Order: sequence, then C-alpha cells, then structure tokens
Amino acid sequence: MAHRAPRKSLGQHFLTDRNILGAIADAAEVGSGDTVIEVGPGRGALTAVLAERTRRVIAVELDSALARSLAAAAPPNVEVVEADARSIEVTALLGGCAPYKMLGNLPYYAAMPILRRFLESDCRPEQAAVLVQREVAEQMCARPGTMSLVSLAVQLFGSARTTRIVRPGSFTPPPKVTSAVVAVALYDSLAEGVDDAEGFFVLARAGFSAPRKQLRNALSGGLGVAHVEAERLLEAAGVEASRRAQTLSMGEWASLYRAWRSAEG
Repeated sequence: MAHRAPRKSLGQHFLTDRNILGAIADAAEVGSGDTVIEVGPGRGALTAVLAERTRRVIAVELDSALARSLAAAAPPNVEVVEADARSIEVTALLGGCAPYKMLGNLPYYAAMPILRRFLESDCRPEQAAVLVQREVAEQMCARPGTMSLVSLAVQLFGSARTTRIVRPGSFTPPPKVTSAVVAVALYDSLAEGVDDAEGFFVLARAGFSAPRKQLRNALSGGLGVAHVEAERLLEAAGVEASRRAQTLSMGEWASLYRAWRSAEG
C-alpha cells in the first residue's frame, strides 16, 4: 500500500509491527462476520490484517493522498472514506445503524475527540480497540483515586482495559512516547443507570472544575449553587462532601447524577 512520508501536522506515526497489529484486532475480538470501522489506516498495515480476518472494513482516513492510495490498492471488502473521524456521522458511514467494531491507531492530538465521537454516537460500536498514548490509556482505564473527565468519558459507555504496551520502535517514525492498546467493551446502555450522557457531563465537568478542592466547593462553583445545596446533593448520593472528584468511582458519579436530577425535579 501507500509509502508516502508521514505528515507531522497530522501526527502520523505508522505502526509497522505485525504482532501489535494482530494484538489490536485481537483486543476487539474481530471475527469473520464482523463489520469494522478503522480510523486512521495510514499506509494500510492494520487494514490488511483486518481485511484478512473480517467481512467488511470501512477505513476512515483524513489524509487525501493516503486515502487515494489506499483505495487504489484495497481488496473488495475494504471501503476507504476520506473524512475527519472527529465529525463523521457513524450511521451514514454504515448505511444505517448496524452492529460494528471500531479500531484504530489514533493520532495523539485527536484520540479522545475521535473516541468520544463514536462512544457518544446514537450508533455505538459493540467493541472498540484503539492504540493511544500510554498516558491517555491510563486515564481511560483509571480507577478511583486517579479518575478524570477522560476516565468518565470512556467508562460511562463501557469497560476499558489496557491489553498491550507498545514501544516507540514499533512505529515509523518512532514517536517520543510509549503507546498502549486499550480495549473497550461497550455496555448495552449507559453505565449504572445514567439516562442522559450530556446531562451527566454537565455535572462531571462541574465536579472536576476545581479538582484540588473538596467536592462541596467544586460543585458549588461549577454548578453555581450554594455550598449547602451542594452538600445536600452529596449527602443524597451517599458521598462525603470532603471527597475530591478524582476519588469517586463510576458508580458514585452515577449516584450523584441521579441525586442531582432528582433535586432539579
């Protein structure tokens, strides 16, 4: 497939280690009957692995020169779409909402916007497996004590785990950072009974608006409510007012969300 030089402006680091390529496909349990959306196929190394393993591959590539080269060499079960995955309409891409898996070697500068585009879509994948910067992987898979908005942005939709650490030498050119493969098994509905992702993140952003402060203070400032009202919310959710946002589990955030929605009527 294509062998054009990487473009620094697009954060291109092409994965060349076949063992890692296989590990990404394995992480999403790609099988012969699956439809896969691959984001950032680059020169097509992962695309080729996926084409061998599955029924249909839709490869979404932002770089027009790479997209043309990939399309020219693609096997019959691979469709190449030139588009920005941060703004793609998933249902239109599939030709109607149907089961699929999402995989990709995501550019570091756009990893979370791309992933959120798919997770927050009305047509979410069954499973996802993405190669991201190790620090981003750690946030995606974080547990109480080191939680962040990135953690919640993934864990509201599914269970995330790191399956492989990837050293710079697996890429051309080698990046300056270590990477990791993260597998996300998507839930059928939002975690812990949350009924509205957009509303949930209004609350979560308020909680993390001042992460060094106690939650009673962060929520008061972030939601624009009195301290006593913030304390009532936390009490209703069974969360100590002196806790900090990063210490709450996904379940505790869900309880706090339900208490907040109930208080709003």
